[in-house]
Amino acid sequence: MGGRTLEVGPVPVVMGILNVTPDSFSDGGRFLDAGTAVAHGLDMAASGAAILDVGGESTRPGADEVPVGEQVRRVVPVITELKRRCDVFLSIDTRNALVARSALDAGADMINDVSALADPDMGPLAAEAGCPVVLMHMQGTPATMQDRPDYSDIVADVLHFLANALQRAVESGIAFEQTIIDPGIGFGKTAMHNLLLLRRLDELARLGRPILVGTSRKSFIGHVLGADVPDRLIGTVASCVWTRARGAAIFRVHDVPEAVQALTLTAAIEHAHEADT
Repeated sequence: MGGRTLEVGPVPVVMGILNVTPDSFSDGGRFLDAGTAVAHGLDMAASGAAILDVGGESTRPGADEVPVGEQVRRVVPVITELKRRCDVFLSIDTRNALVARSALDAGADMINDVSALADPDMGPLAAEAGCPVVLMHMQGTPATMQDRPDYSDIVADVLHFLANALQRAVESGIAFEQTIIDPGIGFGKTAMHNLLLLRRLDELARLGRPILVGTSRKSFIGHVLGADVPDRLIGTVASCVWTRARGAAIFRVHDVPEAVQALTLTAAIEHAHEADT
């Protein structure tokens, strides 16, 4: 990323969520002010986030599209200031190539595309920029994705989708080594679909790319635990630890300090050796 390298795999990488939106499902409106968003981003960086994922459009179920100009107005000042004040990697969370271009020009290092290059200009843009791209599975669009999602085999279907997305990315000029895959927890899936994906997450490893998971505060946690959004921290941390054991490399979360602590301990257990006792 811009001459710098972020190693994923041996050490869990935490990606802090920075929603500069009025309507995100968990923290909508809290960080709409650029100054407040920057301060929160700096706090997450200080708490151990290696990546900050800045988004100006909610992709919660039922969300409407936000005009390009409004997305740019929301995210560019935040990215510009974070680039000036910290050295963590910055990601732009968008489905739109014009927004991504503005964010990259402002200092973003990577693109997190929940539509997996649905915008025909996104692939060529990422190839030209030479930046990493997250390719996520979603059935439908944010506005329609929870309208009776259906699969013949959730893991096989997601695997097939992501394999095709990787092929499209390479065909558009993006280096295979610059791709990251995301099964899209909560995007066009029932609670059981999400649980099955998490249980069999290791099957996605056959694609040969780092796996990003975004379980933070999602509704499937509420479904299982009977917990409202503010009370889903323990469920979120549990899902991060589980997916780490199933091969996940990047963890997109709202609650950075807690996720960093849990994943640091998980990695220590993974790498413990009898000879070191």
